[in-house]
Amino acid sequence: MRAEGGQTARRILCVFPRYTSSFGTFEHAYPLTDGVQAFMPPQGILVIAAYLPENWEVRFVDENIRAASAEDFEWAEAVFVSGMHIQRNQMNDICRRAHAFDLAVAIGGPSVSACPDHYPSFDYLHIGELGDATDALIARLARDPSRPEQQVVLQTEDRLDMTLFPIPAYELAECSKYFLGSVQYSSGCPYQCEFCDIPGLYGRNPRLKTPEQIVTELDRMLECGIQGSVYFVDDNFIGNRKAALDLLPHLVEWQKKTGFSIRLACEATLNIAKRPEILQLMREAYFVTIFCGIETPEPDALRAMHKDHNMTVPIMEAIETLNGYGIEVVSGIILGLDTDKPDTGKNLLHFIAESQIPLLTINLLQALPKTPLWDRLEREHRLIADDDRDSNVDFLLPYDDVVATWKDCMAEAYQPDKLLARFEYQIEHTYGNRRRLPATRQRASLANIKRGLIMIRNIFWQIGVKGDYRRAFWKFAWRRMRRGEFEHFISVMLVAHHLIVYARQACIGQATASNYSLRLREAAVPAE
Repeated sequence: MRAEGGQTARRILCVFPRYTSSFGTFEHAYPLTDGVQAFMPPQGILVIAAYLPENWEVRFVDENIRAASAEDFEWAEAVFVSGMHIQRNQMNDICRRAHAFDLAVAIGGPSVSACPDHYPSFDYLHIGELGDATDALIARLARDPSRPEQQVVLQTEDRLDMTLFPIPAYELAECSKYFLGSVQYSSGCPYQCEFCDIPGLYGRNPRLKTPEQIVTELDRMLECGIQGSVYFVDDNFIGNRKAALDLLPHLVEWQKKTGFSIRLACEATLNIAKRPEILQLMREAYFVTIFCGIETPEPDALRAMHKDHNMTVPIMEAIETLNGYGIEVVSGIILGLDTDKPDTGKNLLHFIAESQIPLLTINLLQALPKTPLWDRLEREHRLIADDDRDSNVDFLLPYDDVVATWKDCMAEAYQPDKLLARFEYQIEHTYGNRRRLPATRQRASLANIKRGLIMIRNIFWQIGVKGDYRRAFWKFAWRRMRRGEFEHFISVMLVAHHLIVYARQACIGQATASNYSLRLREAAVPAE
């Protein structure tokens, strides 16, 4: 579906801000690939680009790949920007550059929807999801694209049904330069974890696209050059379990049709372990990774944050269940909770060793607007507005002690030999449980073989020759080479190398201890 624009045609420049170096964007893996420069195509702004009237010209720039140029701004009649809290400084910078060309700038997305007061310089604030506010913005620009005399705030009251969402405009993006693809099936989550802003922003009743929409989007991604993996960015893949069961058979058939050329991943609550009927279909559809917000292995902390659903199955039992279906668990972990004790870091390291989870995104607690946590801490006068800190929370434990615990956990968890040993465990105990893939022409294409050889060459050179953890690397590499496990070797080393480098930066203060913190946000990944 597209918006109506009348007879007037406009030129809209959509700009996605660059990321800061972070745990979850894997930028240290890019030099090991065959030309990757950015993490994922940004769903939100590409959906907006596809929704604009058919007779409007649209140009998309992802500043993680290249910066918007003077020629881009000279071409445009208005600029659209979208992003998350961690991109706030970069979004404001895009606004400043666009205003230098006297262009009206509109901002949408999760950050401005939660904190409109953070963006006083923008001409238009689009609050909420795609809907009547989007139509109002388009109508205003159709009448007059020049800057309004004062800021205009447009808030979505009537959201567009997700079954009417257009396919994101992947054709505008350089898809072959992304680490992985992304797709959204649902929006919203039924749970109310204290620290999470998803229910406040998107509601507790998940809204859905149709399975046919998802298959069509996947086809378009392949056509536009997405390779390797596609990540379902749904806040909770099983927020509506019936819908997940409806979708999965379509994904199984799509994988068969396309020769299993893509691996799938998603986010879900840990109680998915109680749903063997879903897990079996996920295995058949070749889901290989699930991000689970485990947050903490400590039951008292889970109860305090209203994450009781993590305890419907013992955590270790749930992880083993998922591993049994060939699915590797990635875990979110939070330090700085009110329930933390001086031995919390030690307990976390014990959990990492016991669970054998290789990748854990360990963050300091950050209070986000539109969350119960924010409201509680505001009442307790425990919110701290200081961008030089890694968290805006006044912890119950001393701040320096919490940061030191974070650094200790990062240093220990991501020692090269320990991290690669956990991956070794996954290869032995999880990867072998995955669906055995048929030999298809898509997977064995010359392009895929060439891509794999380039990455193996880069890994050998950058890590095996030039790297400083060669002993651990070669121990892991020789085992993979002897067994012919080339795909495992490539996928593990891309992720492991990023984690090792990022953890080292974290331990010397060159990375933030929260992916939501604004500290050091100017030290961003430069556009090439």
